[in-house]
Amino acid sequence: MERLPDWPARLHDFIDGVKRDPFAWDGHDCVFGWAADAVLAMTGKDIAAGYRGKYKSAKGAAGVMKRAGFDDLADAVASFLPEIHISQARLGDLAAIPTDGPFGWSIGIVNGETILTVGETAIGVSPLLSATRAFRVG
Repeated sequence: MERLPDWPARLHDFIDGVKRDPFAWDGHDCVFGWAADAVLAMTGKDIAAGYRGKYKSAKGAAGVMKRAGFDDLADAVASFLPEIHISQARLGDLAAIPTDGPFGWSIGIVNGETILTVGETAIGVSPLLSATRAFRVG
């Protein structure tokens, strides 16, 4: 998978288009929505094609992940993208922040020294150093 030549503009346009959208299980969650849509914008490849529209709740998402053989969100991302050390993460790569929630991680988009994540009401921002896993996009 490679990034398209105009990937910076595509990523910017994607983020600008959804920056005020709240978290939603039916398409704007952190992996098969937010992160996968960013990858799609930058590469033209839909890593979540087989998962879109298959759940509408946390319970449904957990079932889809279990049936796919994923233990947690970071492992799901690792099945699509090569894992790299967090120090190698660059603009547009994905990063995993450990959480206490049922899915174990929050997946976000690397934006310099920060990570953009899906929040309850809009995009959230976390320090890059809060992530413990990272994944190369293209």
